Amino acid sequence: MGEDEEPESISDERHFEEPGLSIRRTRTFKGGVHPGRNKAETSSKAVLRAPLPPVLSVPLTQHIGAPNEAVVTPGEHVELGQVIGDSGAFIAAPVHAPAAGTVEAVADVPDFRGKSALCVVIAVDSEQPGREASPRERPGGLTAERVRVVAREAGLVGMGGAAFPTHVKLTPPADKAIDTVIVNGCECEPYLTCDHRLMLERAPELVGGLRLFMRAVDARRGIIGIEADKMDAVESVRAAASSCAEVHAAALDVKFPQGSEKQLIHVLTGRDVPPGKLPSEVGCLVQNAGTAVALYEAAATGKPLYERVVTITGPLVARPGNYLARLGSPLGFLLGVAGGLAAEPARVIAGGPMTGWAQGSAQSPLVKGMSGIIALPLLPEYEREERACVRCGKCVDACPMFLLPNFIVDAVQEEEWPKAQMWGALDCFECGCCSYTCPAFIPHVRYVRSAKAALARTRE
Repeated sequence: MGEDEEPESISDERHFEEPGLSIRRTRTFKGGVHPGRNKAETSSKAVLRAPLPPVLSVPLTQHIGAPNEAVVTPGEHVELGQVIGDSGAFIAAPVHAPAAGTVEAVADVPDFRGKSALCVVIAVDSEQPGREASPRERPGGLTAERVRVVAREAGLVGMGGAAFPTHVKLTPPADKAIDTVIVNGCECEPYLTCDHRLMLERAPELVGGLRLFMRAVDARRGIIGIEADKMDAVESVRAAASSCAEVHAAALDVKFPQGSEKQLIHVLTGRDVPPGKLPSEVGCLVQNAGTAVALYEAAATGKPLYERVVTITGPLVARPGNYLARLGSPLGFLLGVAGGLAAEPARVIAGGPMTGWAQGSAQSPLVKGMSGIIALPLLPEYEREERACVRCGKCVDACPMFLLPNFIVDAVQEEEWPKAQMWGALDCFECGCCSYTCPAFIPHVRYVRSAKAALARTRE
């Protein structure tokens, strides 16, 4: 079937027959790649609770926006769920203690990007009290403003990797009416299955979270986009949403980056977000599946975001699976929870292999937006050496944003930063399709990140 042909009808489209709100009859987008899925090892593994490490290093800032400041001091005892970092800025999200314990220090710890992050270091109590749910209004009775307050108080951010504060996304500009909320359940990155398991195990909470998103922005419909290799999740979510005429689960083609915000909007609505603009420009809001579940939990029980499901996997991991782990847990500790490694890895990646970050320290802590820890073996030497561009154009064909990655690389190599911007460096969302298809093994994303950093410095 060609990309412009209509696939088989998606069920339940009768819910969206009003003008301007019909689901588009296509399930993919132009560009993208088809990397190996590598999900079989963990997709059938139910979520297990990871034990607590003896020490948690909790980054004070786990979001895009203004940095938090510590509101606790060394020697202070903290309780589970207590706020330990916050900011008065609007674009910020507080951080909570993932366990009861004593603050050992507020100090720099290596983070997943290879830099350092100011962390609250907590020596975990040997005995942990059970978490008591705070009394809340029923989620169905929350007002739009109350949903935003709940999201802010719980420290919710986009858990798919972007980590943008949720309450900010739920506050679109007054002149931008939102009619459609999309939950990204595609999980198109290889190896990762944590969202898949949430959709199987916690579908009612996911649908409940989606409906809260809709209430916050007064949207008329909600769509959960799920790739068709997870039909069990599609059916699970459809069953959970069977009594909600305004909510629909759509099965989409399997391709990376199907779950990218702008691609998902295009696939499901036919609307194209203009360069440099946000989804609100076309009446849409996109949230991650994990964020939807976390919002429902926060609304129903008062639980802040101090833990998340993370996929721990890779050919070297002894017991790959999906684990509910406390934020601030060292990645090396979590690899040990999964049975440890069979051999020295060439790479331990935080996130997915297409968009994640290679780790330089086993002490890097788990954060809100980290969905995977992947240990990969050594690759043949030639696969790691960058070569001269052969001008094949494969990176251009693969780019889902219709950019010219080869020209961006040329501009960066020449340190021509305005030229890099002209070729679209700031529009790139670093999916890695260009690097994946490149026969010369050029790390295009690394060059793009260099361009963004240089352009940011020129604006300071």
